[in-house]
Amino acid sequence: MKPIDFSKEDKAALIARIQHFFDKELDQPIGLLKAELVLDFFAKEIGAAYYKQGLQDAHAAFLKRADDLADDIYGLEQAARD
Repeated sequence: MKPIDFSKEDKAALIARIQHFFDKELDQPIGLLKAELVLDFFAKEIGAAYYKQGLQDAHAAFLKRADDLADDIYGLEQAARD
């Protein structure tokens, strides 16, 4: 998987959310550098698992739609025979 590149604005917003989480949920404020390291870790080490699951979900949805389309075409073929 290619590395995830966030825009400066998106990265800053994500870092702020990480800092907020550590401060409010864990009562452990962290600085900008540590929050950026957390983001980089999750993007590199954990992001791939979420990306893979997303691809599998998209594939399953596509197959379902393709199956539905095949059923619709079959129905049209049957109607044309009558």
